[in-house]
Amino acid sequence: MIIYRRLVPGQPGTKKLLQEYGERLVCVRYRYDSEKKEKTKTVEIVVEKNSWDGNRQKIPRNKIMRIRVSYAETKLRSLVKAAGGKWNREEKMWELPYGEVLALGLEERIAPD
Repeated sequence: MIIYRRLVPGQPGTKKLLQEYGERLVCVRYRYDSEKKEKTKTVEIVVEKNSWDGNRQKIPRNKIMRIRVSYAETKLRSLVKAAGGKWNREEKMWELPYGEVLALGLEERIAPD
């Protein structure tokens, strides 16, 4: 199916649906199936609204973080390397995905950007 038209409430082709669904109507789509020779009209409506306080500070688990490990901490260096850490020569820090940093409990060693 191909969507040929996507209409927002108030445009021609949405008037009856706007009367039926009111403020809940988000959009109307017209889909065409060339094999079956069918046209389908679909509506997107709001079913539920809740307040949401999104955590915009959330860090993706795959984001590469730079962490400080001193040269003398050989055991910790080995753990970081075993977890997939890479040494960055220019920065002189280890780079490791955030998920692994959490798993190893190294959050306090994350270098500021």
